Amino acid sequence: MQDDQDERAGKTDGGVKDSRQQRLKVALRENLKRRKSQARGRSDEAAAPSESADVSLDDAGGEKPGR
Repeated sequence: MQDDQDERAGKTDGGVKDSRQQRLKVALRENLKRRKSQARGRSDEAAAPSESADVSLDDAGGEKPGR
């Protein structure tokens, strides 16, 4: 009788472990997707300024502001 209870308890803990593992897998997969998306967004932003490299950042034409 005691053996039957031990077997049932072991199966329940295994189910809990499996569901936890499954949740962790899903969470890690979603985290990876989010990080990849963020990295793509950052690389797109970094590429934009280099495309307009011929544009001068100095709009004053050599003059000092306020004079």
